Amino acid sequence: MSGAPILATLGCRLNAYESEAMREMAESAGLTGAVIVNTCAVTAEAVRKARQEIRRLARENPGAPIIVTGCAAQTEPETFAAMPEVARVIGNHEKMQPATWAGLAAPDYGTERVMVDDIMSVRETAGHLIDGFGRHRAYVQVQNGCDHRCTFCIIPFGRGNSRSVPAGVVVDQIRRLRDRGFNEVVLTGVDLTSWGADLPGTPRLGNLVRRILRMVPDLPRLRISSIDSIEADPELMEAIATEPRLMPHLHLSLQHGDDLILKRMKRRHLRDDAIRFCEEARRLRPDIVFGADIIAGFPTETEAHFENSLRLVDDCGLSFLHVFPYSPRKGTPAARMPAVPGPAIRDRAARLRAAGAVALATHLSAQVGQRHSVLTEGPRLGRTEQFTEVAFDRDQPEGALIEVTIRAHDGARLAA
Repeated sequence: MSGAPILATLGCRLNAYESEAMREMAESAGLTGAVIVNTCAVTAEAVRKARQEIRRLARENPGAPIIVTGCAAQTEPETFAAMPEVARVIGNHEKMQPATWAGLAAPDYGTERVMVDDIMSVRETAGHLIDGFGRHRAYVQVQNGCDHRCTFCIIPFGRGNSRSVPAGVVVDQIRRLRDRGFNEVVLTGVDLTSWGADLPGTPRLGNLVRRILRMVPDLPRLRISSIDSIEADPELMEAIATEPRLMPHLHLSLQHGDDLILKRMKRRHLRDDAIRFCEEARRLRPDIVFGADIIAGFPTETEAHFENSLRLVDDCGLSFLHVFPYSPRKGTPAARMPAVPGPAIRDRAARLRAAGAVALATHLSAQVGQRHSVLTEGPRLGRTEQFTEVAFDRDQPEGALIEVTIRAHDGARLAA
């Protein structure tokens, strides 16, 4: 079967970035006619969706070999190897090696169906120099893996321990992306604020941010993806305060608003730490906005515990919520804790989402009449410095930075 490989990506932005790198490696190796599924393992539902997607792709591409990789393939290789639709199961480390794709493209390639090694033995993350992920903004992987062991999370077993891309490699890649015309770069990783801990001199994320902005002076916009606020270093806070090219939007890994539940999650912050961080960041950068991950229905969560999470939306001044109904992951300590009934989990998740909708509407209302610099993502869509969606009333050039006045909103996005 001929034709470029088909890629299906589930899960996070880092997976999407890695899918783009895999596409380049597979095409360079001459791998044709294959379907590559890059899976997510963050919840049991994510694994179920991966299996569903594999079966759908098999029906739509009869005869095409299906190669399954990603976090679910790393943590549950036997699950996917047992599926008759699957030809190969590739681990998270193996998927980023050009030799893997060269081997898969070779006509005499062996019959080994599962290539998943011990991810904990991996010590380096290479800077995969793709030409640019996305047409409008570029995502640059600077870190992978996680050294922490939150009781609900399977991801360290899919990604391995934390490892960083050296700053020089990152800067060189961003220069190359800027030369290709990208106006915005987003730094991504599994545990971004742990960047540098494994590098000589143990630099911190703030040092990397300042170095990028200094060494690539013509880059208009630098954005940080999800961070753990308790690990934000002084230099990062200084950059937030003094670097207008660092975008005023942070997505925070908060997970809960009650101290007892945070301890049972084995998080490294308490409720007051999160509130204090948001207050300090807002003092340094008054226009900054926050998104956050929050889990509803974690084991042992009472209504009183949940109310503390609900109040966190206002107490931290959150504008964008990513709500996760708790889903047990086999092999994690939380899966052995007393569970909250399913209907209560769904009800609490719905209430959190409703609070998030109110918070978003409040943020949107505050932007009406304001001027914003918007990065266009399509003829009639873009995002402000605060990562808020904007719909245009007439076509705009894609990938450009344009100045607009916000005239209205519809509860979900701004209008200009």
